[in-house]
Amino acid sequence: MSSLRHPLVQVAVALALTATWVGLLVTGTEVGTVATVAISGFAVLGASFLLAWGAETAEKDVPRAFAIAVLAILAVAPEYAVDALYAWNAGAGGATAEACSQLSAQAVEAGETQLARACHDANLAIANMTGANRILIGLGWAGIAVFTVMRAASTRDTAVLNRDGFLNDAVQLDTDIAMEISFLFLATCWAFLVPLGGGIGALDTLFLVGLYVTYIGLVLKSDIEQSEHTVGVPRYFQEWSLPWRPIVVLLLFGYSGAMIFTAVEPFAHGLEEIGINNGIPEFFMIQWVAPLASESPELIVVAVLVNKARSTAGFNALISSKLNQWTLLIGTIAVVYSIALGGYGVLPFDARQGAEIWITAGQSFFALAILVNFEISIREAVVLFVLFISQVLLEFALIRDLVELPLSSHDLLLAYTAVYLVAGAALFAYRRRALKRLFGLAGDAVRTAFGREPVYVEQAD
Repeated sequence: MSSLRHPLVQVAVALALTATWVGLLVTGTEVGTVATVAISGFAVLGASFLLAWGAETAEKDVPRAFAIAVLAILAVAPEYAVDALYAWNAGAGGATAEACSQLSAQAVEAGETQLARACHDANLAIANMTGANRILIGLGWAGIAVFTVMRAASTRDTAVLNRDGFLNDAVQLDTDIAMEISFLFLATCWAFLVPLGGGIGALDTLFLVGLYVTYIGLVLKSDIEQSEHTVGVPRYFQEWSLPWRPIVVLLLFGYSGAMIFTAVEPFAHGLEEIGINNGIPEFFMIQWVAPLASESPELIVVAVLVNKARSTAGFNALISSKLNQWTLLIGTIAVVYSIALGGYGVLPFDARQGAEIWITAGQSFFALAILVNFEISIREAVVLFVLFISQVLLEFALIRDLVELPLSSHDLLLAYTAVYLVAGAALFAYRRRALKRLFGLAGDAVRTAFGREPVYVEQAD
């Protein structure tokens, strides 16, 4: 092995990418916005590699799904921090549903008073959360599917299915993720009910956080499986003996998590500032650019896994990220809001943000209909991306008065929600046998976790 390709040299290179950012943190040095974006961006890149290596190394000692769940939480931790900040400001400013309803939409948008700004922050918490969730599917799921197929010629990924027909090549997922998909399906169904309550309250928190805790509890009962595709840095560390191997995993997780948590927020806000200075509205930047920055570690990690012909692990990470954002993120921001408020409260949002939640749930519903047969083709990935990007571009055009449409921005969201729901329902109906198989496999996974015999019998679709 060449000394330059030694695993420890690769780790040193990843650490070097974070070194300048660590220097800025330690010395308290401040640099310009562009320099901050560049330095923090390199730190996120280096930390993402360390995080991916830590998760793969951990598979030697803990269930793979649990290692990926930890990876997903660490990778999207900055998204939690950004949303928690807005939720805290909303609670501290006294933004209740009753108080915010007394203000005009224009006053809230402009932040004319402290209360108006607090109500605006409550809306921003929802906007940031829904933007992050839609980016994860519209760019993440779709982009990684295309990237997996494109890299298959080099990686020899056996999960890629080459088929005749236009854009018909597909990525086949492992049926072991049936439980993750099923839990995400339950969370998605609940999300449709959230806007009907006029805010995010205790019931939402109990159900969604309880759903994720149940999922993690089941995952911890899973068997440890050794991967045959582990190479490079993770393979090197997996050969270390106890207790050094788990110590390395903890160090990789701890350091990468700290780097991601500290670097992504300045990275995202630097991009926001650059965009706002160039005439892009604050709301648009917070809903789309900031979440895109905060999701970047997750996408980099998954790209690393795909590049190692571990596309199933990559998609498992994406699904796990979507699940924890769609459950923990929604549930915990309501708790943060109540703490800042000084008592129990329901995190309020306006009708526009209610529509944002519905379109996000609709997109998730349609994406799950695509994955229900444990496959995603290039054609399906393109549809996911086109629906996502077309809505974002149309919304931007409406905000900037670049086009005139016979419907408002709110109505546009509802129209796309309807498209997602109709397409998803039709696809679920067409794949009803695959849906039955999905729930059957998920049920068996739960039974196995409790030491019971599986009862579902595989049937050909």
